Amino acid sequence: MSTPQISRFQLVRGQVLHFLADPGEQDDADSYQYFRDGALWIVDGHIADLGPWVGVQARVAPEDLAAAEVFNYGDRLILPGLVDTHCHYPQSGIIASFGRQLLDWLNDYTFPAEAAFSDPAVGAATAEYFIERMLAHGTTTASVFSTVHPESVDAFMAAAKKRDLRMLTGKVMMDRNAPANLMDTVADAERDSLALIERWHGKGRLRYSITPRFAPTSSPEQLALAGELYKSKPDLHVQSHLAENPAEIAWVGQLFPHCRDYLDVYQHYGLLGPRTIYGHCIHLAPVEIEEMARYGAAAAFCPTSNLFLGSGFFNHPAAADAGIRVGLATDVGGGTSFSLIRTLGEAYKVSQLHQRPLAPLRAWFLATLGGAQALYLDEFIGNFARGKEADFVVLDPRATPELAFRLKGSERLAEKLFALMILGDERCVVATHVMGKPAFQQ
Repeated sequence: MSTPQISRFQLVRGQVLHFLADPGEQDDADSYQYFRDGALWIVDGHIADLGPWVGVQARVAPEDLAAAEVFNYGDRLILPGLVDTHCHYPQSGIIASFGRQLLDWLNDYTFPAEAAFSDPAVGAATAEYFIERMLAHGTTTASVFSTVHPESVDAFMAAAKKRDLRMLTGKVMMDRNAPANLMDTVADAERDSLALIERWHGKGRLRYSITPRFAPTSSPEQLALAGELYKSKPDLHVQSHLAENPAEIAWVGQLFPHCRDYLDVYQHYGLLGPRTIYGHCIHLAPVEIEEMARYGAAAAFCPTSNLFLGSGFFNHPAAADAGIRVGLATDVGGGTSFSLIRTLGEAYKVSQLHQRPLAPLRAWFLATLGGAQALYLDEFIGNFARGKEADFVVLDPRATPELAFRLKGSERLAEKLFALMILGDERCVVATHVMGKPAFQQ
């Protein structure tokens, strides 16, 4: 039996929305494009054309149109694939573990869960589950923490590569202040990281992230190694944690008395610059905010986790005003769901506490192009500019009775987007496409 021919072309119809820049708090009309009856024309997994349905269809050669897969999503909303800028796949099984603050939560739940990843079978099964759930929630790219075990990176990268996903992960580096069965050494971290970079970085759509867990669990020597690795190739990434919890910050001050503050620890060891992203960033001093912006470091906004662990309220308006790149993040499993849609609802509530409510257009920018910019991947993903990789999510704004009733008679885009982020969840995800092809369908 012959293998069916896979088409190079996809024609996708629906309400198309994407962002060209941050809409800010005033919904800058030049920052986005919205086509109520729109289309994407995709060739070899990349955006070749977009715009109103009639115009896009007319510009396609008849023979290509005849060969195309056609996806007519009607009045559903088509957005670029959602980008999760900070999450922990090995913690998938400890979501909804009862109330602890950060340091106790790590010791009581996280470290025992991560110890199981010494078994490659655990990593393989969890990676499959995690990626399937991400796609079901509309997320197509994520910056992901593995564990200290190199096998956990292999498991995640293999599962992502199989689906041709644009993903980042790295082996956690942790040589002190952790359980003995989860610690490596400087030599281990160097050997394993170099091997994993060689094996996975730049393979398909994969990127490698240098991943010291956070400053307290790496010695000065290990942080120095991480800085050297970061500079060893021009497109490696760095991910870690910063200023999540007051007790954590005090601990960092005790461990690194020679440094000005928490951020200065990372700067001192060469871990601040483009393609570096730090989770949480809640309790930053003004000088830390200025330095993050100056060096091009990004912040991952994790509102569900910050609320769940009682860590505090990230000041997104202050970060954005300073010019820091900011992405949205679930932080699974400190967060409460795989859903960036639900996470947007919590981000709005946090923004209200700063008396600068997150406007709906800016919110969806944060979950798409903003996340891509935070990860320095916006040359590949984040919007539907021609030539970009065709990852996208299809959302039904009336997927639940509550949404349908709320939006009855309403056609305003901002109102629809706001209702989606407050009342919506994964039930709104009709389909998720990767490089044009369906990777999840309800």
